[in-house]
Amino acid sequence: MTNDFEEKFDALIKKYTELLLGEWSEEKQEKVEKWVVYTYISKSMPALTKHWNETYPNAKEHVVELIKEIKTLNDKHREVMANKKNS
Repeated sequence: MTNDFEEKFDALIKKYTELLLGEWSEEKQEKVEKWVVYTYISKSMPALTKHWNETYPNAKEHVVELIKEIKTLNDKHREVMANKKNS
């Protein structure tokens, strides 16, 4: 892949992270990337995800915590945006 594509795709992920969570950081982007990939795999190949979860239960717990964290951050961001809109 070309550097130009890498830069443009990275910009897409940065903006997605910012819109999803309200702010961007490298750490948040890494979490969002893992969340997106895991979610996609679990929907497109559920048997693979089930096998992985059974094989690596500690990693599965880490993913569960990651999903909870992303949801919490997204809910807080939505609340802030709703309050700004209503003010």
